[in-house]
Amino acid sequence: MKPEGEAQSFWDHLDELRTAVIKCVVATLVCAIVTFLFKDILFTIILAPKDATFITYRLLGQAIGNDHHILHDAPVELINTGLARQFIVHVKAALCTGIICASPYILYQLFRFVSPALYSNERLYVVRGVGYSYLLFALGMAVCYFLIFPLTFRFLGTYQVSHDVVNMISLDSYISTLMTMSLAMGIVFEIPVLCLLFAHLGLLSASFMRQYRRHTLVIILILAAIITPTSDLFTLTIVSLPMYILYELSICIVCHIENKRKKRSLTP
Repeated sequence: MKPEGEAQSFWDHLDELRTAVIKCVVATLVCAIVTFLFKDILFTIILAPKDATFITYRLLGQAIGNDHHILHDAPVELINTGLARQFIVHVKAALCTGIICASPYILYQLFRFVSPALYSNERLYVVRGVGYSYLLFALGMAVCYFLIFPLTFRFLGTYQVSHDVVNMISLDSYISTLMTMSLAMGIVFEIPVLCLLFAHLGLLSASFMRQYRRHTLVIILILAAIITPTSDLFTLTIVSLPMYILYELSICIVCHIENKRKKRSLTP
């Protein structure tokens, strides 16, 4: 049953929504200000993938041998192309980091706003769904930061059509690429949650996903080649592997839902 209590008017709901939005904005600004003040720590983390000593390159060197060209290229230097660009990039990076840090509190406020309109079992489903979505999104961003973006940046940042042409990569381009790719991988990692939703709605079946497994593998390889345009087969493999694992995990999830649905239909 829905929670008991006096029904609220439209304006009462609007006032609660305004309060929740204000709290979310304040929390985001506080986190953004804190990260803005700790500039050295913030940009040490953001700029770490450009250095040849980054953990991904060291582990890659141990796996395929230290003679690999990607490990011995000169450090990729970033440049600033505008008078105020560094300050603007600093503000943008602090704001994005503030949103990420405040995101658990933002989700909590949104849940508090919608929870009175939900049944108890619906609240449980919402909490689980949002929790899994958040963890998968964070995992996707981590995979991008530690794997996909470093390899992509290293390849494109050191690639030259001629020794007469020197790469000059702007700080703004670096930050924008990192944010865009992190967001893209976070969305890609939501595949299991979407499959779970479609399975509950009866729009997706495990047999359909198994039937088109080969087609999906081709699509995954194409997406991996676009995200990480390197000529290294090993790099293409390690980028494709997480995406394919997510697809197989989604098949298991959909199959589990179908089995539960069959058991319920057989129960008198």
